Amino acid sequence: MGQGNDSFPGTFVLLGFSEWPWLEMPLFGLVLVSYILTLMGNGSIILLSLVEPRLQTPMYFFLDNLSMLDICVTCTIVPQLLANLWGPEKTITSWGCITQAYLFHWTGCTECALLAVMAFDRYVAVCRPLHYSLIMQPRLCAQLAATAWCSGLANSVLQATLTLQLPRCGHRMLDHFFCEVPVLIKLACGDTTANDLSLAVGAIPFALLAPLLVLVSYTLITKAVLCLPSAKGRLKALSTCSSHLAVVVLYFGPAIYMYLQPPANSTQAKFMSFFYCLITPLLNPLIYTLRNKDVKAAWKRVLQPLSR
Repeated sequence: MGQGNDSFPGTFVLLGFSEWPWLEMPLFGLVLVSYILTLMGNGSIILLSLVEPRLQTPMYFFLDNLSMLDICVTCTIVPQLLANLWGPEKTITSWGCITQAYLFHWTGCTECALLAVMAFDRYVAVCRPLHYSLIMQPRLCAQLAATAWCSGLANSVLQATLTLQLPRCGHRMLDHFFCEVPVLIKLACGDTTANDLSLAVGAIPFALLAPLLVLVSYTLITKAVLCLPSAKGRLKALSTCSSHLAVVVLYFGPAIYMYLQPPANSTQAKFMSFFYCLITPLLNPLIYTLRNKDVKAAWKRVLQPLSR
């Protein structure tokens, strides 16, 4: 077998949840329902913001980007996961594995950066309300969103390309349910010190600086809210941030635990990945819909003509 074939096999085997065969069918049902609801929930938010002028604001522009990211990561992972849960075949093609590695790393890094951008938007809304429209102009919003997407893409291209060049010596069994960079690094048969270091350094802007910016923003927001004279004003200010804060906790919590803590066992890693790959994209639109009066009012205006 040539070196190219040894280094990168034609197919990979995704062990997934095959060690618990009794769990595969219940998981298939759960994943399928989550997949459908995720596409419907995030797609409806994007559609609603396009047809409802009152939602064409910086906050909902960033929310549209978040919904697009959730759709991308779900469509990257879930179809292959459903196929592996349904049948005895647990394989993924080499190009499917490459696609998952690049797209998942891209969307994951971009979402970290975008959540930091959304925290900045909330800081301006609460702490600089009179200058909000002047600061958060459409051009700046587009630049911030583009920066988040491009920074995630740049890190993805670097990390995934370095990882895919590692020798694998014919190893093709991945103890996971999708292809991601850390799992592919573990599959290598050579020295991976440089790759591990590159992955750690590349994670600094997204897994350390982005949460830090969120923390700083909400610290300043909290100080500003506590200075408000009325309880009603404080409650209104906090309500503008509650949905975003809930999403931040849901996303950064499992992700930081996975990537910055000492390596977890494969079982723990799978279920933590399952949470932030499937459950978090499902909950994001629900959080913004159920806790946001503007979205609920927009739904009523859109659906009212249909009910007549």
